[in-house]
Order: sequence, then structure tokens, then C-alpha cells
Amino acid sequence: MIYFQQGSEFIEISPQEVKAAIFSALDKLGLREKVLVVPPDITRYHSRAGEITRDIYAYYGTSLKDIMPALGTHVPMTGDEISMMFSGVPKELFRVHDWRNDVVTVGVIPGDKVSEITHGLVDRKWPAQLNKLVSQGGHDLILSVGQVVPHEVIGMANYNKNLFVGTGGSEGINQSHYVGAVEGIENVLGRADNPVRALLNYASDHFIQELPVIYIQTVIGRNEEGDLVMRGLFIGDDVEVFKLAVELSLKVNFNLLDEPLQKVVVYLDPAEFKTTWLGNKSIYRTRMAMADGGELIVLAPGLKEFGEDKQIDKLIRKYGYCGRAAVQEAIRENEDLQENLGAAAHLMHSSSEGRFSITYCPGFVTQEEIESINYQYADLKEMLDVYNPDDLREGFNTMPDGEEIYYISNPALGLWAYRGRFKG
Repeated sequence: MIYFQQGSEFIEISPQEVKAAIFSALDKLGLREKVLVVPPDITRYHSRAGEITRDIYAYYGTSLKDIMPALGTHVPMTGDEISMMFSGVPKELFRVHDWRNDVVTVGVIPGDKVSEITHGLVDRKWPAQLNKLVSQGGHDLILSVGQVVPHEVIGMANYNKNLFVGTGGSEGINQSHYVGAVEGIENVLGRADNPVRALLNYASDHFIQELPVIYIQTVIGRNEEGDLVMRGLFIGDDVEVFKLAVELSLKVNFNLLDEPLQKVVVYLDPAEFKTTWLGNKSIYRTRMAMADGGELIVLAPGLKEFGEDKQIDKLIRKYGYCGRAAVQEAIRENEDLQENLGAAAHLMHSSSEGRFSITYCPGFVTQEEIESINYQYADLKEMLDVYNPDDLREGFNTMPDGEEIYYISNPALGLWAYRGRFKG
């Protein structure tokens, strides 16, 4: 059922309109006494989920008992990050999701069904896992809040991914990421219908029908002035709300180009991107736009580590971004990758397969470290002197020396593809 829908690539939904929409939708649900909100973490700061969570708190007050950011494999939010994203919401309401230890399996998709869904690529059973607070917390309302945008693992982010991945467990996350990797990132990105989403939809239909979940989905884009604005807000309790948001997101967030790009410069906001695990969205979201022999420069002033998780960081440092074939061979020969298929999928996604060069300009990681994971290195200060984000506009730029570049200020907000490479 759809409780609210408004969206167009031409409108801007104000904070006041968002609050009115949230209140209107919640009015339709009737009295609720124990509410859980599952918003994204700081890596989706621009989703407007912080403001929506604040509106939910204003509506329910003491009936809002728990807020669990959908961390997935990410590090927990700091107090400062919570204050920045969720200002006005009491910190004592926030709970931390532990993806390795604090989950339960709510159902298992048999191997033969997984094989059917993945067209024979994977035949291992898949456990649908949720944080215990989500599945066993006794809430009479679970509000899953998030932004629909193209995504490298599941095609289009959000909907039930917020639960099964955002509050999921290591086995379920690892295997779902691996399904996306073997399907091929180019076959998944920007597509709502794909094997990973089919797994999650099967789990929703068969394992969590009794959970009182309502999805609040946003679509965010830039206006003509370059400011981020809300283009769509959709609230509902089934897949239709996701489909509405996807339709709009593909109009707002998908940049289809007539020619491949020779040189792309991506800036990673240090407040959002501190690892290559997250920062490699600069690669995922641009790879279908890059020309053969092209160059991708990643300005990463906040880069401190490779993995959000210590174990994954260790695996990235051990194997590096060595390409799909090498990773698949390493999986066959190494138990540590077999037990961390999500990390293996990340290693596959994060290589250009030799088709274009990747140059990282990190704030806190050494040249030796960058080169050890099979990327090129450039000094951040020197590159910022040449490619100053304050002087660049989104899209095509002509530099003072005549060089043509394509600039992206936040790769998490969209998908870029050369028309001839994207087979819609």
C-alpha cells in the first residue's frame, strides 16, 4: 500500500513539505507505541534521512524507542556524526548494529532456488539475516528510511536492502555481495531487476511478512544551481513504493553520456569517505563511462584505511585490487576469502581490469600502501592545486591549460555510463 507519493525530476520538496508528508502518512497508520527507525548511517548523509528521523521523533515522541542506523559492514557512527546527521534526536535512542555477532537467521533460501534466481551462477543456500532488535524487538512499527540511487551490488539501493544488508549478518551480506559480483557489476548497476534484488524480495515475501515494516524512500538530485534537493518522497509497505522511487531515480541520478570519458576527477568528501571500501564508489559508478585507456583521479582527503572492518582491511591489503580472474582464483585457493565473499566481491568490483588507470590521492595513506593494492598514487596537495573542487563544476570542465576533464563531486549520488556501453 502507498501512503504517500510525490516526485518529479523538476520539483524541490522542502523540509516543511517533507514533515507534512511524514505526519500525514503516519496518521494513516493509527496508534503505535513501540517504534523502531532504521535510517542509513553517515555515508548517506545527503539522503535527508536524518531530517526524516527527526520528523518521526517529533511525531512519536516517547513512543520512538529505538533508532538503529543500517551500518551493514560499516564502522559505527561517532557521537559527532550522530549529532551532525540527526540533530535534535536524543543520542540515547541510537543502537549499534554488529553484523558479525548480533543477528539471527529469519529464513533460508534453498540452494536450488538460489540457482534458479541466479541462472545457475550460484547454488549455495542463502540465509536471510536481520539484527535481533529488528526481528525480535517486539516493535509495532519499523520505519525503514533511505535513499534510492544506483548501487553497485544490488542495482538500485534501498527498500529491503536496508534491512537484509543494512542490519544483516556476515553470511548473508557476504553471499549477496558475491552474487552481485559473479553476475557482473555492469549487468547490475542501475537495474532494479537483478538476482541480488530477487533474493531479497524472496526473503521479504517468505520470511518477514509479519514484521510491521513501512518504507520511506527519498530521491535526491542537484538543481540548476548545483545544490542537492529532494526530488521525490515515497512511503509505503511493499515493493511498489520502491518501484516508484526507482523510476524517478533513474531520471534524476543516471547520467547517460554520448561519448566515453577520457579523464574523470572524483572528489570524496572526507566526512563520508574514509576508506576505499566506501571511496571506490568513484570506480563503481564511473566505470561504464570510462574510455579504454582513460584516467580516473580520486581526490580522497579523508582516506585513512582500506576496509571499514579490520578483517576486511587486512584482506584488501593482502590481495589488492587485482582483477576478477585473480580474485576468483584466490577464492578457490584461500579459506580467508572463502569465508569473506563480500570482501572478494569488493576486490572484483574495484579493479578496472586494466581498461583504464586509477590514481588515488589520499589524505592519510602512504604511497607505498596505495601502490601495494594495485592503484597509482599522486600527492593530494599537488593534485588539489591542479584540480581544486572549489573551482570545478559538475560535469565537463576545461582547465586553464586546455585539458578537458569530467568532474564528480560525490560519486554516491549517481551513476555515469557511456550510452554505447549501457545496454538498458
